[in-house]
Amino acid sequence: MPDSEPGLHLVVDLSTQRMTLREGGEVLKVYSVSTAANGPGEQQGSEGTPRGRHVIRAKIGSGKPSGTVFVGRRPTGEVWSPQLARRHPSRDWILTRILWLSGTEVGQNRLGSVDSMRRYIYIHGTPETEPMGVPASHGCIRMRNRDVIDLFDQVPTGTPVHILEAT
Repeated sequence: MPDSEPGLHLVVDLSTQRMTLREGGEVLKVYSVSTAANGPGEQQGSEGTPRGRHVIRAKIGSGKPSGTVFVGRRPTGEVWSPQLARRHPSRDWILTRILWLSGTEVGQNRLGSVDSMRRYIYIHGTPETEPMGVPASHGCIRMRNRDVIDLFDQVPTGTPVHILEAT
């Protein structure tokens, strides 16, 4: 059970669209998030948010300005703005920081057609114009830019992330 896990860890509740940063049983911070519009799903191509136990495999974007645009996990040199959004209306904006997740449960979210890392499942920033607290992503866990910076600065690689339908 994630509530009793020792050490620093994250719990993402798909039903409430909240992510809780915990140290053991103590709640350190609660963030509003936006997970997949398609709901939960582990299969490649489902555009669902994968459930189960994950770890933060990589942290990308340290020191970059809020709103930095990433494509293929690389900064493009752009900073998100409404004008940039109008020029690229179909982009799925990955902004500010990326916490790349890797599943730890073989057959559930690791290896084969359910591999979260190969599906490029991230915790990442998103434009302020995007809603929080409602499912709207393509599978990733979206956060406000200020929140993803705050989280990024608090968690090391290897931090456990539990993605559940109810806590």
